[in-house]
Amino acid sequence: MKMIVMRSSLRAVTAGLAALAVLTLAGCGGDATGGSGGDGDKVDVVASFYPLQFIAEQVGGDAVNVTTLTAPGVEPHDLELTPKQVGTITEAKLVLFEKGLQPAVDEAVEQNAKDAGFDVAPAAKLEATGAHFEDHDHEEEGGAGGPAAVLPGSAGNEDVDPHFWLDPVRYAGVVQAVTDKLVEVDGAHADGYKERAKKLLGEVTKLDGEFKSGLATCKLKTFVTSHEAFAYLAKRYGLQMVGIAGFTPDAEPTPQRIKEVQDIVRAEQVTTIFYEELVSPKVAESIARDLKVKTAVLSPIEGLSDANSEQTYLTLMRENLQELRKANSCA
Repeated sequence: MKMIVMRSSLRAVTAGLAALAVLTLAGCGGDATGGSGGDGDKVDVVASFYPLQFIAEQVGGDAVNVTTLTAPGVEPHDLELTPKQVGTITEAKLVLFEKGLQPAVDEAVEQNAKDAGFDVAPAAKLEATGAHFEDHDHEEEGGAGGPAAVLPGSAGNEDVDPHFWLDPVRYAGVVQAVTDKLVEVDGAHADGYKERAKKLLGEVTKLDGEFKSGLATCKLKTFVTSHEAFAYLAKRYGLQMVGIAGFTPDAEPTPQRIKEVQDIVRAEQVTTIFYEELVSPKVAESIARDLKVKTAVLSPIEGLSDANSEQTYLTLMRENLQELRKANSCA
């Protein structure tokens, strides 16, 4: 199984420039997205993107300073690190990341924070779901349709799906793993970490129950999204996800893929084409317009935007549940 490395040449240049600046930035502290830096005895924690930031903040509480590498409005798959961000990683006591999702972060941790880096992928129990990355350098290899012709759940696709946080059960596993790591790194505040983790795990378990009951009676079982972020969620709750694009949100779908999606929408009587906040909705809107169906937002919760910056993982997941219930005629 594999997770593809994207934009390697640009990332290599960025990493080289960042490395030159690390020594200058070391000891300066600061929030990699512009906030305040270290605070006394608090543990400096870096989270590579929002779902991990939320865990760190909820479990860490006032015992940690949390810095996120992916600012609101930035698509996490596209993240390239600044020298300041590399410096922040270098100085952190703990760096939470998912190996393979953001290659620039993988490289920065490998080069500057091996001891502090904590890859959550094993705790998430990632697997190949049939969803896939598009390889921009070889998109013609699959013939006229390219690789995007593979449907979620189909055989022959070994890309590991990184979107664990959209499955509350997998997310709970990562919450526990991060909690255990915080206790290991900062045993003096272990009781607080465990207490706050218990509360968060209770909320995530409740969320799982809401999805189970809320999606149990859907008349329609298929939903269409702008990219293949929701395979774990679909599998957990008995639905079928169809992605217009693969794991890469801004990838351009081929004409063949668009036709496949249109055929599925007609055959399965899909009522809604879902798009997301951080990527252009033009393709989703075009398909919906051609088929005279609705569009709506289904958030992959990869990062926040200006429009939902006051929301949380839990509130956004509940909004997703309501949108799925509405689109799939769930009683």
